[in-house]
Amino acid sequence: MLPAELVAAPPSGFTHSVASGDPDQHGITLWTRYVGPSQEPTWVQAEVASDEEFANILWSGAALAGGDTDYCVHIRPQDLSPGRWYYYRFRAQNGDLSPTGRTRTLPDGPLDSFRIAVFSCANATSGWFNAYAHAAERDDIDLLIHLGDYIYESKLTRSDAVEGMAEARGIEPAHETVSLEDYRRRYASYRNDPALQELHRRFPMIAMWDDHETVNNSWVDGAANHDEASEGPYRARMAAGVRAFHEWLPMRPNPYTRYDLGNLATIFRLETRLLARSRQLDLEEWFAQNSDDFEAAAIAFRDGPLADQSRTMLGDEQERWLARGLSESTASGVKWQIVAQQVIMGQMRMPSDFSSSWFAPGTQPDPDDLAEMALGARLAEVDLPYSMDKWDGYPAARSRLFDAARTSAADLVVLSGDSHNAWAFELEHEGQPVGVEFAVQGVSSLGLDKRTDGNPAAIANSFLGACPELKWCDTSQRGYMVLDVQADSLTTEWLFVPARYVRSVETNGIHRMKVRKGTQRIVAA
Repeated sequence: MLPAELVAAPPSGFTHSVASGDPDQHGITLWTRYVGPSQEPTWVQAEVASDEEFANILWSGAALAGGDTDYCVHIRPQDLSPGRWYYYRFRAQNGDLSPTGRTRTLPDGPLDSFRIAVFSCANATSGWFNAYAHAAERDDIDLLIHLGDYIYESKLTRSDAVEGMAEARGIEPAHETVSLEDYRRRYASYRNDPALQELHRRFPMIAMWDDHETVNNSWVDGAANHDEASEGPYRARMAAGVRAFHEWLPMRPNPYTRYDLGNLATIFRLETRLLARSRQLDLEEWFAQNSDDFEAAAIAFRDGPLADQSRTMLGDEQERWLARGLSESTASGVKWQIVAQQVIMGQMRMPSDFSSSWFAPGTQPDPDDLAEMALGARLAEVDLPYSMDKWDGYPAARSRLFDAARTSAADLVVLSGDSHNAWAFELEHEGQPVGVEFAVQGVSSLGLDKRTDGNPAAIANSFLGACPELKWCDTSQRGYMVLDVQADSLTTEWLFVPARYVRSVETNGIHRMKVRKGTQRIVAA
């Protein structure tokens, strides 16, 4: 048993309701957390039934809840039937019962439609989890996908924090998470949120990490926000973050995998952060070393380090796995190939026409923000992106992925998170369409509106003018997406909900876009 200080707490019993995830046709991972009165390891039994009253129990199994896993329990029933809803609960040795959860297995064979809710970027100090609450009330969702930044490792006094929100929600610890204890406490306090608990209780989730589950802007050997001198070895911190992720979420340990939705779609869950990602290139460092001629230095960067064929997001093994999977999916007649991953894949360029309309009347823009935008606009003049953390910073790796999609004749749909804003792209490769991308806005994390809180329509028009692949965006609102996957079309719905200062499940608006099978082009829905 681990020392008491490594236990993420609250007191005893089923402390954080129930959850399910990582489904396939015959099995799904069931999760709960149970702390017995003495905090000694305790056996917990799971029951799966066809009915909410548990009159017809179809499966049962047991696992040990103890300090080694922060009292989190994972049990995976097998031999379930495809495409069915089930009910489940947990029972402790002393008779304690958990809340009843609802889940479903993935469908098999011919399938007409499937609905997926997509989330990303839920900073508990920036706003309420109203997107989770809204989705939890729905009855038309089959599956949840969380694209990462499920927690934020940051200290609670970030510049975008709402005053008093961390204290009101009981978010712990106050400092940035570094140790296993820190990450466990952060997950425990996030999972205390009633909206998140209800969402997990009602639907199965496929979850993946981005960077904030470990540390901001991470790569295989480090992270921009990690200081070895004060925070210890990066590998130890990464291992702690990954361990806590697997303890607190209902996922098996494989970092990337595929999910088959009958003959309708294949979902490929990628890992773009910790396994193989090359370090992000440093534009500031490059220009400091090549400062005589800006344009010449920018072109040299574009055609040199940025174009390096060895730079990778996925690594050779995962790239080969994805290429095989895309070919297998299309060869077997599956309609859609959905790639669920963390960061924006479409080409982004900073507009040159940012102006006073980008900022709220009467506000004084931060000089550093203006300087960064001006630099981005100058980079765009030589076709350079402004962010090296997205796929824009790894163009050779992106080309290899697009080659694989084109070779397999995939109907490619990319899902992306990380940016906190909503975007829709028509992806192109060597002048030809290769797929579409739908990027989800943050659940609560501020996006471009943190810096540019002016006219959203003017900001959107500027980006549409600067980014040919971009077909629509919203840089001002929070919420989530819903994908309605059908045999001949895939419709994406962005739902916008308040988040910053009020707890509400009212919607501020909905935007819909559609791609028809075989077109790789986006139309209004």
